[in-house]
Amino acid sequence: MLVLASASPRRQELLRNAGISFTVQPADVDETPLPGEPPRECAERLARDKALAVWRLRPQDVVLGADTIVVVDEAILGKPIDAADAARMLRQLSGRVHRVITGVCVVEAAATGENRELRNASETTLVTMNDLSDDEIRDYVATGEPMDKAGAYAIQGMASRWIPRIEGDYSNVVGLPVALVYRMLSDQPTRRQNS
Repeated sequence: MLVLASASPRRQELLRNAGISFTVQPADVDETPLPGEPPRECAERLARDKALAVWRLRPQDVVLGADTIVVVDEAILGKPIDAADAARMLRQLSGRVHRVITGVCVVEAAATGENRELRNASETTLVTMNDLSDDEIRDYVATGEPMDKAGAYAIQGMASRWIPRIEGDYSNVVGLPVALVYRMLSDQPTRRQNS
């Protein structure tokens, strides 16, 4: 049984659309970056922490953890804490290219009878955002859409009108790099894209 260690409806939809069966058990972990922690390492660590937190409760299952962050000028933008924080993030992203990094971790009981097998990787996508006016930012934040999204926007939602270009995996920007996850679940060699 695959267990998704996330309550994200976007991750659930991506897995369902890919025909991957799963159940959900959200992980409760502190998502604060460590001081000086590089963005890719942060995303991979948080994915690992989430997967292990759930696997300890369900060691008979295969657990998938994921964490998505947005990076601009090496600053990690997580989920906004309030409307003002969302507006601040959108102003930082306006007219810029930024990176979306999703760390992914798969944990399961080891076939050798040892404690566990853990596979950890990440995917990076470059996203170009048009210039946003103060009115556009204010109106978008007022919709509530940015509030539970890394970087304060949803590429699959209203923010799509401001994103003319991406380089890389679209599903990664939504919240889960499906092709990478499928390779990891199939136990195929994974490719880490450097950030």
